[in-house]
Formats: sequence, C-alpha cells, structure tokens
Amino acid sequence: MDANFYALVESRMPDDREAACLILPDGDQRSYAAIVAETGRIARLLVDRGIAPGDRIVVQTDKTPELLALYLATLKIGAIYAPLNSAYTEAEIGYFIGDAEPALVVRDAVALAREAAGLAPLDRIEPRAADDVASLIYTSGTTGRSKGAMLTHGNLAANAEALIEAWGYTRADVLLHALPIFHVHGLFIALHCALLTGGPLIWLPRFDEAEVLRMLPRATVMMGVPTFYTRLLAQPAFDRNAAAHMRLFVSGSAPLLEGTFAEFEARTGQRILERYGMSEAIVITTNPLAGDRVPGSVGFPLPGVGLRIAGGEETGGIEIRGPSVFSGYWRMPEKTAEAFTADGWFKTGDVGRMDSDGRLWISGRAKDLIISGGYNVYPKEIELLLDTLDGVGESAVIGVPHPDFGEAVIAVATGAGDEAALIAEARERLAGFKTPKRILFVDELPRNAMGKVQKALLRERFADLFA
Repeated sequence: MDANFYALVESRMPDDREAACLILPDGDQRSYAAIVAETGRIARLLVDRGIAPGDRIVVQTDKTPELLALYLATLKIGAIYAPLNSAYTEAEIGYFIGDAEPALVVRDAVALAREAAGLAPLDRIEPRAADDVASLIYTSGTTGRSKGAMLTHGNLAANAEALIEAWGYTRADVLLHALPIFHVHGLFIALHCALLTGGPLIWLPRFDEAEVLRMLPRATVMMGVPTFYTRLLAQPAFDRNAAAHMRLFVSGSAPLLEGTFAEFEARTGQRILERYGMSEAIVITTNPLAGDRVPGSVGFPLPGVGLRIAGGEETGGIEIRGPSVFSGYWRMPEKTAEAFTADGWFKTGDVGRMDSDGRLWISGRAKDLIISGGYNVYPKEIELLLDTLDGVGESAVIGVPHPDFGEAVIAVATGAGDEAALIAEARERLAGFKTPKRILFVDELPRNAMGKVQKALLRERFADLFA
C-alpha cells in the first residue's frame, strides 16, 4: 500500500461517508464525504498552481474546517505542510519563509477553499515512501534559531497507530478538539487518533471554558494542555456531572502540576492521563489507559519506542529511538548530527530518570540545568516542593549569574507568600545548594502558545539580580 499518510487516512474513513467528521459549535456538521471533496478541490487548485511533490506550503491561518482540508490536500499531492504559530509577527514569519522557501504561503484557508470551489476534485493520491517528508514543524526557538523538524509519512503513521492502541481509541469516541493545529499536539496527536478511526471531532476554533463545558456532554475524549484543565477547574459548573460522559482526559505539551492532577480527580472522579512528547518525535511516553496514572510521571515508552538515560546514569539526558523519531532538521546537517548519538539515538534535550517500574520522570530541560557552586541542580525537584507551599501558586526555578556561585538558584512564582518564610521552609526539606536564594512573585509566568513556561525570558529578566 502507498505510504502516503493521506492514503491511510482515506482508507480508514467510515463506509458511510455521510457520517460526521467535524461537529461545529453552531450545530453545523461536515461529513467525511464533504471533507474528502473539499480536500480534492484544494488539491486540484494546488496542482494547477504548479505545486509539486516535495514543495513546501507554509500556513498561518485561523483554525477552520477549510484548514483541515488544506492540510490533507497538501499530504495528498505529496507536498510538505509547514504550519506556523498564529501569534508570529511579520518579522518572525520572514525567517520561516526564508528558511523553508515555500512554493506557497497561505494566510487564509477559507479564501483558498473559495478559489477552489468550482474545480473538479483531484482523485489521484501522489505515491509517497515512508521516509518522504510530510511536514516541517518548526521548534519554538527559545534558544537560537528555530529549526524545522522533518516528520515523514512513516513517522505520522507509526505514532498515530501506537496512540490509538495505547489509549483504546475507537470509532465510538468523540474527540473534543480545542487545540490549535499549528503544533504537533493538535495537528497530529489529537487529529490523527480521530481520523484513523473514522470518528467525529467537535471542532472548536480555540479553547473557551464556556464553550468546552457546553460541548463536553457530547464528547468522550479531550486532549489539552495543563492550562485547559486549570481553567476548567476554575469553573463551578465543571463537576462530576459535567464530566460524566467522558472516557479520557489527556494532558501534554507542558508539565501537569500534581496539585492540578489531585484537584481534577477530587472534582470529577477521573484521573488525567499525562503523556510526554515533542516536535521531533510526537508522543514518546504515556501513562497507562488501564493501570495507575502516577502524578508527576509521564509513564512508559510507547510500543516500539526505545528510551535510555545517557551514560547509564540514574538521572541524565533522555535519549530515544523508534519509528516516530524525525529524520532530521531541515537544511541543518550539522544540527542534525549534533542531535543524534554515534549509535543513532536522538538526544531529546530533556533530563530525567527511569524508576524501577520503567516509568519516566522528567527533571527538566538540559539547558535549564543549574550549576551552582559546582553542584548540579535540577529545577523540577525544587518546583515540585515550592508548588506545595502555602502562598505559592506555580513556580519556575532558574539559574542567574552570581559572583560567588557562578549561578544562583532563584524561583519566580505566582501567588503572594512571605519570601523569607518560604525560603526557610524550603531549606528544611532541601540541601542548601538547592534552596532558592530568592523567591520573586509575579502576576503570571510567561508562556508560549502551548503553555510552556518560557524560562529564557525569566533568565533574561532577572540576569542582574545579584550584579
């Protein structure tokens, strides 16, 4: 069978193509037949414009049904789909266009679909090999230039199949999809589970607490970032009754606080399933569907994924290999070579440990490691403690320049606690070199579009604290 991922998607659609694919907030629906037809028309338009297999299509536009059809049409003709964060400025977009050298830039998928409206749908699916690039996903670029991770048709298929098995996803499921689709979480992880089982998606243009609560009774599965769940918990109407129809809540893209996990279970009677992934490998590990979902752990490697701790250390760099690991960084052979070990394992840049049961616990990013007075300090350990203390909402621990220690451990936190008292309390439970020298309170922590705290911004902001 052709390895074009679109061919796999079409082969898994329900026999009754009039079945709902997208359920929209206004009550309208788009059937699988309608999506296939629109995909074909847009594919025809792209081919008529001279777009060939391997050409890049850069996309920055609102989340609409037409955007889904554009994504599928790009795959269908063998082109490479390169989505961009909708928050990027014109100056930032200039870099991505210069790097990807696209044959087409789409800023309005609805307008593009309108242009294609009178065309005969393209039936032909361009043959692709499993190692042909399907998508170019640019990393968030918190340090240095953003890199384009090349994900192949084989990568997409392997990860989707593994997730469907791991999470027990079936055609009977209804996915509440409130994620953006410029990121692997919404575009691949959530979307592909539904498309490859032929079930419907509740297609929300963005996360809105009231709209999610309104649509939740129609859903069985929701995938979100931790912020989604904290915002739902802030709604009095979100309780056991509201979540009664749900089979599974999945969290990823940023660490889920143990307090959020516990509060969610107390409120709904359900345990959030946390998993771990990244642009370069989609999903790597997951807590079990059946079995204990341990707060603070991101679970076990997916079937087919190899995972090891660098150097055989108890805590160290997380390295992986498997069928969903990307093929390299676009036009950056040196960066690609640096990212892999001599024996072919990808260095994720994350630090963690495996416990005796085989569960993975993430300590943080390697670049966030603090070396204070010659001692290695892993921020996650300190954050987990601080987040349990009265007066602290959520903390981010960073290292900043210090004349004596090289780097000093400090915490930036939401809340309004007593700094001296909190430091003293932390010192009772942490070694001196791990205890924050300052705890600074802010209204909110800076985050990227997927909810990850941007520690690079905090390091820059507080770089002169001990000058």
